[in-house]
Amino acid sequence: MQVNRTLPMLTKSTYLSLEQTQNPNCKCLASGRSYTAPVGLTTKSDLRNGAKGIDEWVSIDGGNAYKLINFRWITISTDQYGLPSLTQLVIDFDTYICQ
Repeated sequence: MQVNRTLPMLTKSTYLSLEQTQNPNCKCLASGRSYTAPVGLTTKSDLRNGAKGIDEWVSIDGGNAYKLINFRWITISTDQYGLPSLTQLVIDFDTYICQ
């Protein structure tokens, strides 16, 4: 829930809901993008890093908006007890151009 509320506030690109992507004024430029954000020290910094990656891909694709498909934190390191000690955010999204 935090991702769905916070990520759109951190991106410069427009966050699109499923309904908004069906607007005839919006065209999908690239589907199935996956971005692995650099590790941050906090959840908020992970999201900030993810937002930068989304904005970069939207710009590269020539768009101005995106639709969030999925997100997940993957474990990249565990402690001596096998518990996650370091995680990394992966975001799946589509890029759009909307008039």
